[in-house]
Amino acid sequence: MNILSIQSAVAYGHVGNSAAVFPLQRLGHEVWPVYTVNYSNHTGYGSWKGPIISAEDVRAVIEGIGERGQFGEIDAIISGYQGGPDIAGVIVEAVEAVKKENPNALYSCDPVMGNEKSGCFVSEEIPPLLRDTVVPHADIITPNQFELGFLTGVEATDLDSTLAAVEAARAMGPNTVLVTSVLRPERKEGTIEMIVVDDKGRWIVETPMLPFKINGSGDVTSALFAGHYVSSRDGAAALAATASSVYDLLETTYQADSRELKLIDAQDYYAHPRLQFTVREI
Repeated sequence: MNILSIQSAVAYGHVGNSAAVFPLQRLGHEVWPVYTVNYSNHTGYGSWKGPIISAEDVRAVIEGIGERGQFGEIDAIISGYQGGPDIAGVIVEAVEAVKKENPNALYSCDPVMGNEKSGCFVSEEIPPLLRDTVVPHADIITPNQFELGFLTGVEATDLDSTLAAVEAARAMGPNTVLVTSVLRPERKEGTIEMIVVDDKGRWIVETPMLPFKINGSGDVTSALFAGHYVSSRDGAAALAATASSVYDLLETTYQADSRELKLIDAQDYYAHPRLQFTVREI
């Protein structure tokens, strides 16, 4: 499968395309990365160097791929951190151009804007653009609970409200919704969950919650889910494989006491998920 990935990139560490590309390659996908920023490191350090890539330059890179006659060969498009607000239109243009050549291509949008603990950490212009311009063109979205609540206006807290927010999101256009980092109050202590809903059903998976937070884990989660889903079109199977791989990546990172994801050390877990967690139908 060929995947066009429009995301940020960093030289040091692993977020955006610098987190997504290698795991997808280990799944056997050909990945064509397009950068929205090219930073020295992720912004969690408080300082960084490097440019936001202009919309014109991002568009030019994508157009160049089209000029090679390759849009029809793209099986999926994924997008994440957008950098500037003008990137939204470029992403939509790319999705429309690819789907014109390959109507079976899937677009998976990670609507990166923030989380419950940190709040919104992107430009205030970006969340409305994601909600009103980008998400309606997506086949798959992979928000956390905070992002899901913003997109839909439905506060996602317990299971019922999260599922209600998912259905509100699906009414906006996407068929498949993966909700990451689900922290509902009725879950087992010391656990964290993910939920997937599509036309075939609703599923939930529970994993241990490791006592740390690390940048880039959501980017890997979104990429792996899209990679599995585009191959299988099976939400439950994609959820099981993604939960397994991401947990083992985080466990590897935690045991190493690393400030950055141990993306390379955990590589066999992407190619060969242990499938140690049970996916339950809701």
